[in-house]
Amino acid sequence: MALLSFERKYRVPGGTLIGGDLFDFWVGPFYVGFFGVTTVFFAALGTALIFYGAALGPTWNPWLISIDPPPLEYGLALAPLENGGLWQIITICAHGAFVSWALREVEISKKLGMGYHVPIAFAFAILAYTTLTVIRPALMGAWGHGFPYGIFSHLEWVNNVGYAYGNFHYNPAHMLAITFFFTTALALALHGGLVLSAANPPKGHEMKTPDHEDTFFRDFIGYSVGTLGIHRLGLLLALNAAFWSAVCIVISGTIWFEPWINWWDWYLDLPWWRDL
Repeated sequence: MALLSFERKYRVPGGTLIGGDLFDFWVGPFYVGFFGVTTVFFAALGTALIFYGAALGPTWNPWLISIDPPPLEYGLALAPLENGGLWQIITICAHGAFVSWALREVEISKKLGMGYHVPIAFAFAILAYTTLTVIRPALMGAWGHGFPYGIFSHLEWVNNVGYAYGNFHYNPAHMLAITFFFTTALALALHGGLVLSAANPPKGHEMKTPDHEDTFFRDFIGYSVGTLGIHRLGLLLALNAAFWSAVCIVISGTIWFEPWINWWDWYLDLPWWRDL
């Protein structure tokens, strides 16, 4: 079905979560909805506050601008605007924009009569951000443990947190997250390459069908998950990558405080070689 003819079936009232028909409209090809309005509001306010914070700082160099969280001595209290309060408000705005966008995706899914896989997948990305800026700092007792909003300052935060626990690559949840990230890239690269090779045959040849794609992978690795299966597999891998990346940071400084290499001492204490 052509895209434009499908839009007539799609642009029908209903499917809204809040606001009824009041926000049930489109701007060009974009569905708005109540949560589209709140997304624009929170995103615009948060962006304006970032520019305000930059105006208070010593530089307009985009690499060096940084909106820092409150100092650790403020704990979980509200901080003065120029000493971490901006970071707190911007974090609220970011959550407002992200959650609004996910709920807008739910409304679009309802209009199309499809599943909620897209907003659920996006929710895992929101979870990763929330873990860094809310869950872990709250568990550690200070908003100052959140990461700063800046380019170089954020990279320095990542570096400092990693080396605060020895070598972060020994974090077992980090190992799982990286494994899922790379496996996601591998699976979808293989899938994309296969589709393009089937859909773009040499000149004068017919385009190949999914049967050819399945046969390729049966010959290549002995099994094909199929055209629907590869998308389910890609989603499963991607969600695990986001989930374990959140786990790997939230357990650092909350339930584990030593260098991560020490966590592996259990391996040395296994009974069959402990006394060797």
